[in-house]
Amino acid sequence: MASISNAFSLSLPSNRIANSSSDFNPITSALSGLDSGEFSPGRVAVSKPSGIGGRICANATPVMDQPVGEKSSGAPTIVEVDLGNRSYPIYIGSGLLDQPELLQNFDRHVHGKKVIVVTNTTIAPLYLDKVVEALTKGNTAVSVEYVILPDGEKFKDMDTLMKVFDKAIESRLDRRCTFVALGGGVIGDMCGFAAASFLRGVNFIQIPTTVMAQVDSSVGGKTGINHPLGKNLIGAFYQPQCVLIDTDTLDTLPDRELASGLAEVIKYGLIRDAEFFEWQEKNMEKLIARNPNALAYAIKRSCENKAEVVSFDEKESGLRATLNLGHTFGHAIETGFGYGQWLHGEAVAAGMVMAVDMSYRLGWIDSSIVKRVDDILLRAKLPTAPPETMTVEMFKSVMAVDKKVADGLLRLILLKGPPGNCVFTGEYDRKALDDTLSAFCKS
Repeated sequence: MASISNAFSLSLPSNRIANSSSDFNPITSALSGLDSGEFSPGRVAVSKPSGIGGRICANATPVMDQPVGEKSSGAPTIVEVDLGNRSYPIYIGSGLLDQPELLQNFDRHVHGKKVIVVTNTTIAPLYLDKVVEALTKGNTAVSVEYVILPDGEKFKDMDTLMKVFDKAIESRLDRRCTFVALGGGVIGDMCGFAAASFLRGVNFIQIPTTVMAQVDSSVGGKTGINHPLGKNLIGAFYQPQCVLIDTDTLDTLPDRELASGLAEVIKYGLIRDAEFFEWQEKNMEKLIARNPNALAYAIKRSCENKAEVVSFDEKESGLRATLNLGHTFGHAIETGFGYGQWLHGEAVAAGMVMAVDMSYRLGWIDSSIVKRVDDILLRAKLPTAPPETMTVEMFKSVMAVDKKVADGLLRLILLKGPPGNCVFTGEYDRKALDDTLSAFCKS
């Protein structure tokens, strides 16, 4: 089978995210090998090659020199997701829900006069009124409806989704309406899928309120719901008009949810941003302690990484799949153990440990990386093994219907080489997978 293991082997210093250039065309290389067994991205410059056009806004300050201090407020940091005429901004900052001009950009974000806010029973009492005010302050022409859903992964299903459609139809929303997702990853995924489906597609805005949603799920347009047989198997790629990340919403986030989101932050460092991983190793205690500038920087850096990948591979043909390090194992844990029993980030953390273990068994990484991954996850207060009730057969049965299966072949994201490098591949010794599953399961 042909391989493009070097198609994304270009490695650039993380402090040169912006204004980097090369004759290497990652898009051409990627598209030429999407059906290959191995896909290795390495670190790619943010600026697209000449002829592609567009850019992603990014701070060029060296990662290790980032200040970590008190909370700041004012004008937001903006990371642009470059998708041509469907590009959109990610606004990041403190107090952004008190800046109505960000949401009331009627040329770009809210096109019509009707808005529906989709939120849950936990977030509604905290932020719903503030969001409604931000959407309507000084503008009586806009009317806002809302629907409050039950909170939790176990409600990410078709029955709950229908409540959104019911409210939208009862409110006589039209094709110029805007859906607003106010909450964590479950709300964002469901609201986005509802927006993609209602009247065959209407505008929507993401206002994520958890670390998990702010660094990962709100960016890139993945939307959907779970099925009893597998996580996120029903959905669509559908991009928002903007993402508004008010870091103040993390003040009310439970500690367990905070830690869960950090799993995705760690993931970015392992698969494509080694300097960011080193920064995390030095600053994990500050992140756990909710140091506002440390959190703001981790969110910004994660969004830059996600936006860069999405701009090159929106529909997960190759490069974007590498963002799923640990997710194949993790999704099996969530499905097999029961949706909502473990938070998504907790399952992904255990899944990353399993993926790293398998990478080591294949001889693709050395033992020092195994130890560093285990150490940082423990410091982030995340699990490093699956639940004891998970069996080898449970893992295999769920992984068999994973979205990354192609022609019956399970493809995995594994580390290969030093931190910041990974492969998306179906070409690996099956014994290594069996040995990893056996090592982490009692039966």
